[in-house]
Amino acid sequence: MATPTVLLLALVAASTPSEPSPSAHPPDFAQPRVEDAMLAPVPPAARSVTTWGEALALLRERSTDLRSTEAEVERASGRWRQALSVLLPNARVQASVATDVLHPDTPVGANTGTSTRAPSSPLGTVTATLTQTVVDVGAWRGLSAARAAEVGATASLHDAQRRLTLGLAQALVATVAAERAAEINRVGLQQALEREALTRRIVELGTGNSLDEVRVSQDVAVARGTLISGDEQLRRAREALGLTLGLDHAVGVAPTFNLQGLVEQTRQECAPLAQLDARPDLVAARAQVESARDSRRQASAGYLPTLGITSTLYGLTTDPGFGRFSTWNVAAVLAVPLWEGGARGGLMRERTGVVTQAEMALERARRDASLEVTQARRAVDVAEALSQTAAESRDLASRTDALTRRSFEMGRGGSLDLVQSGAALRQAELNLVLRDFERVQARLAAFLTEARCDW
Repeated sequence: MATPTVLLLALVAASTPSEPSPSAHPPDFAQPRVEDAMLAPVPPAARSVTTWGEALALLRERSTDLRSTEAEVERASGRWRQALSVLLPNARVQASVATDVLHPDTPVGANTGTSTRAPSSPLGTVTATLTQTVVDVGAWRGLSAARAAEVGATASLHDAQRRLTLGLAQALVATVAAERAAEINRVGLQQALEREALTRRIVELGTGNSLDEVRVSQDVAVARGTLISGDEQLRRAREALGLTLGLDHAVGVAPTFNLQGLVEQTRQECAPLAQLDARPDLVAARAQVESARDSRRQASAGYLPTLGITSTLYGLTTDPGFGRFSTWNVAAVLAVPLWEGGARGGLMRERTGVVTQAEMALERARRDASLEVTQARRAVDVAEALSQTAAESRDLASRTDALTRRSFEMGRGGSLDLVQSGAALRQAELNLVLRDFERVQARLAAFLTEARCDW
């Protein structure tokens, strides 16, 4: 059997035939660059965002969630105006022309009073009515409820802006992470192909066996599967970013995008809160509770009487002459509810239930927000520690892989060690990328969890 030194010299001579002499170039197993169709990068997306400002402007322009929330604010504003209209003067003018078909020469009933000008035929009339509410407790309660609902809708809009900002930032980070992972998967496949080529040369020289070749080929197949899965994750991340931006196609992130400064850029659009209770979703929940309570008070005020003033001016056409005003009256109207078949009591019970639901929703939102803040703050420390651990693990995996490959080249290690070290290195590289981007996402979430965004 040939000695390891003789085999090593034979392998060096076979792999580097152009070297002038062993003394000038120490024995080294530099791997040739292996070409493979799968090593080609994923084609870029049809559209890419280059800056945070560009992505945010596109989100503002095309987000359906933002448009829906803005429409809810508009609806709440309209309901407040409707509630206010009940308390403001209500003026109406009504005009009509009438004739008696059977007796066209006879004026249609009209009180001529003492005037010498009789109603004309056909008869034209105009009636002007002005109504003003003086005392209506229910209407005032309804106005307060509508105002609280409008405040809640506006706060919900601010909360939607905060969540959309966080969602956009996370989508950008996820896309960049998927881009980087796809690159690392190709490096991993390249290394696996180089190990396969090295093993085949060793088998051809007689120092390896078929089991070694099968193992490294299996490792190449695993690397290919990882690459295919990573490419699909990249395409899905681009599509998710496109949906976030309000587009129906994939959107990529330009290589020049400043991901590290993303937290600082979001600070320009959002401001930190002095206290958690000022967070928009909690403000909206409290406003909904107040609106529900005012609605219940409005229902209970239905048992109270209302007082209003009504003025009516009546005019008609006359013959001879153009016309005249026959009556103008002013009346005070007192309405006292007596019995409505139990409808008011049913309404009270319904709105009491609404109040309870709103109060429970507020308490749940307060608990969720408190827990969310606690977890977001802790996630930053956890992400920092995991990122540091992943970096150390990657460095150790890289050293282990280098030593394992060297040992295998020298005939001191087996193919199983080579495959395992290569797989460990690929996984360590991917873990490091994911941990780095998770750290960025954790910092974004920690800031935006306690921030207010006003676009």
